Amino acid sequence: MSNDDLTHENFDFRGFDVPDLKAVTLASSSDGDQSKQPKTKHEDASKNRKHGKKKSKSDARSKKRAGAGKTSESFDDYEDYEEREAVSKADKKVSKDRPGLFAPMTLREVTVRNRIWLPPMYTYSSFARDGRPTPFHYQHYVSRAFGGFGMVIVESTAVAPEGRITPCDLGLWEDGQIDAWRWIVDGIREAGAVPAIQLNHAGRKASTGCFAVGYDGQNVPEEAGGWPTMAPSEIAFGGLRTPRALSVDEIHGLVGAFAVAAGRAVAAGFQAIQIHAAHGYLISQFLDPLSNERDDEYGGDLTGRSRFLVEVVDAVRGAVPEGVPVLVRISATDWAAGGWDLDQTIALSKVLKEHGVDVMDVSTGGIMSGVSIPVKPNYQVPFSEQVKAKADIPVTAVGLITKPKQAAKILARGEADAVEIGRAALRDPYWPLRAANKLGIPSTEIPYAPQYVAGAY
Repeated sequence: MSNDDLTHENFDFRGFDVPDLKAVTLASSSDGDQSKQPKTKHEDASKNRKHGKKKSKSDARSKKRAGAGKTSESFDDYEDYEEREAVSKADKKVSKDRPGLFAPMTLREVTVRNRIWLPPMYTYSSFARDGRPTPFHYQHYVSRAFGGFGMVIVESTAVAPEGRITPCDLGLWEDGQIDAWRWIVDGIREAGAVPAIQLNHAGRKASTGCFAVGYDGQNVPEEAGGWPTMAPSEIAFGGLRTPRALSVDEIHGLVGAFAVAAGRAVAAGFQAIQIHAAHGYLISQFLDPLSNERDDEYGGDLTGRSRFLVEVVDAVRGAVPEGVPVLVRISATDWAAGGWDLDQTIALSKVLKEHGVDVMDVSTGGIMSGVSIPVKPNYQVPFSEQVKAKADIPVTAVGLITKPKQAAKILARGEADAVEIGRAALRDPYWPLRAANKLGIPSTEIPYAPQYVAGAY
């Protein structure tokens, strides 16, 4: 498999025992592929919307193949109409009052125009290695804001230079980086989306290679721009170098680093802050007993292991205005026996809600190499559903969500409050606009920029 097959959103599957992704149908799910479902009466005979006549699927196919004269709708349009009708019926059957994909969502003083969000996805493209974004990042993020996403969450941004995953990561560890972000943030807002940023420290998974540096899957040597790593305990990740254990004073310093970086993000214009506590990076390393063997106040039981995250949340919450939402990305399970799991995630989510967290971004995995992850469409959605139901906190769902109907059903069933479209958004920056058309949203309600109205579906 190629490296592209082994990466998803901002989680890297390299080094894991992953089922063959080639065998996974990324564009469908068990509830999204109508061709595999029993035929309904509606599917066998759907009304022609323009002429009010009955028309079967086979008739539409045969006319198209025979080159017959123009009909009121193409076969592709007919399939889209079936999908819209199926989603409409599913929504009504499940609940009449749950918000749809294009319903706005208000978090504190910020209103997001819809519930289709762009998750933070690594691009490793700060090529000067100074943490500053470039024209690439403007194009990458602003194009997806124009594409209709409600919230655009900028990729992992380091709170300290030694907290970068790779030398080409973005950063907000110094005031001089603030101005480099403003034009991107302004562009996202002008396109109608809410700009958010993910703050991170990679811990023992820092100083690794990428396409721009080389040393892919390895530590970058110091002579090539790498640096020593740090973690809660002296436990290496896979074949990476063994980190040194952080002192309590250093932990306190990192809490402050997250807070100051959050303040810089707000100064740059970001409207929401996400704290990265997932995928085996530093905060995740503190949470999981498989990577945290400390015997002080930052180790031991759940309270001790979650102390660092709670302190970071408190510090960030205190560093940003009251109206700015704070999100936390969490791995609901690390897929490893004796490690972090859903029960601990739910318990922690309840605590984080009390400390001012507004949304839990529920993902999975990342702390251990060599574990088996059952990758398939919606594979992480059950975790978001459980966190939402049992911790009573808004959640977002991720995990090979690629089809409009698939995404709509997640909200209709109450499994999440918003969905994050990652891999599909890399292929199609305008995924929300296409999804709106597929789901039958009136064109007047689709978030087109005025410059693109002439090209509306």
